[in-house]
Amino acid sequence: MNYRFVITGGPGSGKTTILTTLAERGYSFASESARKIIKERLAIGLSPRPEAVSFAHQILSADIKKYRNAGGSDRPTFFDRGVLDALYMLDAEDALTDEEASRYVQCFQYNRTVFLLPPWEEIYATDSERDQTFEQAVDVFEGMKRWYLRWGYETLEVPRGNVEERLSFILDVVEIS
Repeated sequence: MNYRFVITGGPGSGKTTILTTLAERGYSFASESARKIIKERLAIGLSPRPEAVSFAHQILSADIKKYRNAGGSDRPTFFDRGVLDALYMLDAEDALTDEEASRYVQCFQYNRTVFLLPPWEEIYATDSERDQTFEQAVDVFEGMKRWYLRWGYETLEVPRGNVEERLSFILDVVEIS
């Protein structure tokens, strides 16, 4: 049984809130790499993001470390995005061949059920680390859905609702996986 669960989707869909709540309940989780990279860049006076391919490679490297650090646990570990998200970014920039992507996908496998949080305009907000428009968030969501399906994952859309409802949905699925 693979207990590495990805929670993904467009920016501003509630991923971090759900993962923070999971952590408060004792579940292991790996935070999103992109936000950390952006915060570090802003702290030293750089623009939030480097060039797209460089940014994707930085995220990929950080996500691989997080994947490896999670180890082979017999308890669920939740990932705020996964290695495949960074691969999607590289693919979108034509900076990755299908063969390279396939090798990464085979090396860094997650549970086949991927939780996909849909765009939700009512909760969407920009901040110093999230500068995408809502329309861009919708595009990322659609792209992530296609990308994970392409690699044989089942994307399961988490219904909109309060944090408890969304958390219950996720944990109910994890229990039967």
